[in-house]
Amino acid sequence: MPLNHDVIGLESEPAERSWTSADTLLYALGVGAGMDDPAGELEFTTENSAGVRQRVLPTFAVLAAQAPARRDLGDFDRAMLVHAEQSFELHRPLPPAGTVHVTTTVTGVHDKGSGALVVSEARAVEPGSGETLVTTRSSVFIRGEGGFGGSRGPSARWSQPSRPPDHRVTYRTRPEQALLYRLSGDRNPLHSDPKFAARAGFARPILHGLCTYGVTGRALLHTLAGSDPARFAGMSGRFSAPVFPGEPLTVSMWCDGDTALFRTTKEDGTVVIDRGTATVRPR
Repeated sequence: MPLNHDVIGLESEPAERSWTSADTLLYALGVGAGMDDPAGELEFTTENSAGVRQRVLPTFAVLAAQAPARRDLGDFDRAMLVHAEQSFELHRPLPPAGTVHVTTTVTGVHDKGSGALVVSEARAVEPGSGETLVTTRSSVFIRGEGGFGGSRGPSARWSQPSRPPDHRVTYRTRPEQALLYRLSGDRNPLHSDPKFAARAGFARPILHGLCTYGVTGRALLHTLAGSDPARFAGMSGRFSAPVFPGEPLTVSMWCDGDTALFRTTKEDGTVVIDRGTATVRPR
């Protein structure tokens, strides 16, 4: 059965999405907060430290805007699906606990030859005011589902500056990082089950793309926004290679005013998040 193209352009019914203080604390730990210095990121990892107010890592916005049920994309092998791109715009800082109504729209299914690129947009609004809290855009690549004769889709322009990066930050990941991150909701066995990972062509389970994204977001937050989530307006990036739990990640940043370009690489130089852009608000 081919992919379901009938969902393109159809906005879903609003779905309620709630999270608790424990959810945002667990997410922070899942993307490595406090790993090397347990006292260094207490505002994101604790709710009862003296003189410290709990705050939320900006990249949790992607989880806050996820609808509880996925759109019906048709019948395909889920082992062939990988996260391809992710962006979010954070209209104001997220509360440690909250509720939103989420609507999603599949905006395109593009034919990449070896697979299909499915692009979606989601909007999370506050139930009472209707104020938009988060807007996200994401795409997934489904291997083996291309060749249906559709458009290849637009190509985004991005090029690495010719000068050395203004900042370079390296964070470790733990061997059990995926087992911890999956407790934030993504139970895809690609990240935990060796047999399932082997079906997808991997020697062992890989790290969630959104975990790599969250580790990257921490580096951007602390380096570009002075660790202040209120200044972090959004980020985007393309997942370009898998990461295995335990591999360190280096984020290189090139700054231009309130915008920065970035790339995330592994120790051997392999680019794992490419075409990155982050936006911060002035102090």
